[in-house]
Amino acid sequence: MDITYHEENGYLIPNVVVGFDTTRSIGKYGRMRRAYLREHRPVLFGLMVQNGTLFEHLIETEDAAQSRLEVIVSALAKAAGATEALKAADQMKWGGIMNACKAQAEEVIFQEIIFA
Repeated sequence: MDITYHEENGYLIPNVVVGFDTTRSIGKYGRMRRAYLREHRPVLFGLMVQNGTLFEHLIETEDAAQSRLEVIVSALAKAAGATEALKAADQMKWGGIMNACKAQAEEVIFQEIIFA
């Protein structure tokens, strides 16, 4: 592996090229995955940082978690009876049901994706 350097103010700085799109931000689930890897899987975290695959992994985790969240919440809301008619009739009850559905879905996501 050849590393090239350039000089700035008397210091040799490595020429580092990022091989992925950094304009996209990591969301809630990607940050949670990063914290989990850093604390509980430090060897894997270090390898991913060295290989440059951490950011891509976190983006994939975020996308998977978001899509899974949408599917689970909609299924749970349908099973709980959180319909548009309920939303129009009793917004507080609908909001409570939806919050409970999201909390249940996040618990599943944590176990399946974030902490796996």
